[in-house]
Amino acid sequence: MAKAKKKAAKKKVAKKSSKASREVLVVASKVKEYIKGSGLQSSGEVIPALSEKIYDLLDEAMERTKSNHRATLRPNDL
Repeated sequence: MAKAKKKAAKKKVAKKSSKASREVLVVASKVKEYIKGSGLQSSGEVIPALSEKIYDLLDEAMERTKSNHRATLRPNDL
């Protein structure tokens, strides 16, 4: 039975590592401090989710920049 638990744990780790292939783009302590300042707590999944949102936002902004034939991403591209 212990072997079955170890196999399940390995599968979980493998699943998470393939999903989390990107580097986190935010300063976790600052984000958590900001959330805590409003009297709330944050889940451990907030930081990676926020980072993914930022990747999506930047990807869209980069596409807009390229479609406008520019090499410089500007605030209005966001």
